[in-house]
Amino acid sequence: MTLPERPLVMGIVNVTPDSFSDGGLYADTASALAHGRDLLAQGADVLDVGGESTRPGATRPVVAEELDRVVPVISGLAALGAVVSVDTMRAEVAAAALEAGARIVNDVSGGLADPAILDVVAGSDATYVAMHWRAHSDRMADFATYDGPGGVVTAVVDELGERLHAATAAGIDPDRVVLDPGLGFAKRGEHNWELLTHLEAVAALGRPLLVGASRKSFLGALLAGPDGTPRPPGEREHAHSALAPLLADLGVWGLRVHDVRATTDALAAWQAWRTHRSPGPAPTTGQEQHR
Repeated sequence: MTLPERPLVMGIVNVTPDSFSDGGLYADTASALAHGRDLLAQGADVLDVGGESTRPGATRPVVAEELDRVVPVISGLAALGAVVSVDTMRAEVAAAALEAGARIVNDVSGGLADPAILDVVAGSDATYVAMHWRAHSDRMADFATYDGPGGVVTAVVDELGERLHAATAAGIDPDRVVLDPGLGFAKRGEHNWELLTHLEAVAALGRPLLVGASRKSFLGALLAGPDGTPRPPGEREHAHSALAPLLADLGVWGLRVHDVRATTDALAAWQAWRTHRSPGPAPTTGQEQHR
């Protein structure tokens, strides 16, 4: 897999009533399709369509409900020529999404929630995103402990390495695998910052990285008011936009974002800076081998 000149911008299309940032805004097919078209117009490279909220404490929809939410949206967006990703942990949903035109399976559980999803992807030519995950949303806070040697970074690298091995053992070409450190999933704020500042250790697994930091609670805590109240999700985008060029410098494959325009603007400024600055040593990360 060849890395793009800048990170791909993966625009989020949540077809859910309960996602942490935009739950309910695009919960029906028509509004989700309209939102997807807007994100394409703003410069999204990929549209990530999900029908299950993974916010802390969320409960799971039944399979039929998740299918009803995502399949019509994926079909409609794929018909427009969009590169569509399905955000699901279920093999049945992944199979239906690929049939409807999805080209990426973004599995936040990395195959742990439903191991059969690996077989579905292996039987296709889709890209597979395996995220670091320890438990479903209603229990994941109980697993935010990283007391072993090397802390959260070593644990994430080891556990993602296991997911990579499981994917390839199921028959998925390693060149089709992207890894995600899973910011916010069974992780406290300090864990997220530790991972962001040591992404080269995750990149050393030899696969491109997707990073999803957009509007997450650790940014809300960073921007808390004088009384300690976290900044609301919709007001965290400036901080995320500041992170985008830093992550681009590290050579990440993609950024999963809510505000596509803010991210593409930040990356445009980053690209102009790189074009006009005096030549210097190139950044070195574990991802450079894939350029």
